Amino acid sequence: MDFSFTPKEEEFRQELRTWLEENLPEGWIGGTREVYKDEYEKAAFLRSWQRKLYAGGWAAIAWPKKYGGREATLMEEIVYQQEMVKVKAPALVNYVGIHMVGPTLMQIGTEEQKLRYIEKILSGEEVWCQGYSEPNAGSDLSAVQTSAVKDGDRWIINGQKVWTSFGHVADRCFLIARTNHFEKKHKGITVFLLDMDQPGVETKPIIQMDGQHDFNEVYLNNAVAYDTEIVGEVDEGWRVMMALLMFERSGIGGQVFTLEQQFNELVAMTKDLKEDNEPLLDNPLIRKTMIDLYTRSRGSLLNYYRNLTKTLKNGRPGAEGSMDKLMVSELTKELLSKSISIQGHQGVLWKEDAISSNSYWQDNFLYSFGQTIGGGTSEIQKNTIAERILGLPKDMGR
Repeated sequence: MDFSFTPKEEEFRQELRTWLEENLPEGWIGGTREVYKDEYEKAAFLRSWQRKLYAGGWAAIAWPKKYGGREATLMEEIVYQQEMVKVKAPALVNYVGIHMVGPTLMQIGTEEQKLRYIEKILSGEEVWCQGYSEPNAGSDLSAVQTSAVKDGDRWIINGQKVWTSFGHVADRCFLIARTNHFEKKHKGITVFLLDMDQPGVETKPIIQMDGQHDFNEVYLNNAVAYDTEIVGEVDEGWRVMMALLMFERSGIGGQVFTLEQQFNELVAMTKDLKEDNEPLLDNPLIRKTMIDLYTRSRGSLLNYYRNLTKTLKNGRPGAEGSMDKLMVSELTKELLSKSISIQGHQGVLWKEDAISSNSYWQDNFLYSFGQTIGGGTSEIQKNTIAERILGLPKDMGR
């Protein structure tokens, strides 16, 4: 595939750049990004940013036009991701809705569900979280224990979810629960579009080692969902779950552009830091490290392009998203670990004491451990690659 950009694609890039310059908060592109003081202001700011993206037609460019997207081409998606990474655009508060729930509903949901939910996902009016992981059902989702019991046209749901991203700001949850017990654990699971704003739902924060609050525990005590809020068929939720996970892992692969930028920033840091009045980059060992990181990050990028090409031909992402997810998350963690080591004793400093009073490297290093877990652990990705791409025998222990 030819990855040079056509004049039309460069026009698309310039259109996006211009919009970002006009709509990002003042000083953002120059590096002044502290536009909120606490979690509440952050949530309000990110909802506002989502509304701006929606109004400008930039919230979900790959979506079909009938759902509010631009039907962007593969190359336009690449341009979009590159430009967003370049300006370190604010996080997408409705990431789960845009990249996972919306595409899954378009593929599997009823017409009523599409009309009810999709536009509000795009505008950020309803923020979504994902209710998959439980204390005893993380990578093995077939072990889910949260129960849903039929009561007329309602389902009474009890159980606990954990590691729920955006749960503290979410209006809705794409939730899985056990509705029946069969010999095969994969059967008897149903997907619900749960209203988070009800008495039976309680959210508690999980504070990470970087001091941030991205994840939550969610307790379900006689929470209620309705027949109209079921995606797919009762007891046949595994197919729906796998569809959403394919979209999730495909989206995670897009972090390859962040990895590329972080490598470039790491090179710049090795030029700025001195050892015996010489740039660290002049040290042969540092240069060897940079060459190794460049080679593998470039390989990740090209592999991502290859998998995107296959996605374009098939019309939906496949198991190859696991390759992107595994490569990018593991290499990101390694690159950020190297960035801390290269700084020497300054690498253990944090917040205002870090280099240039900015703990960018430290914050991202601590966060990177979660990237190898969220969306399916590295071990699960290896199983998926082995079984679904390489055709190796299945793990008989599962």
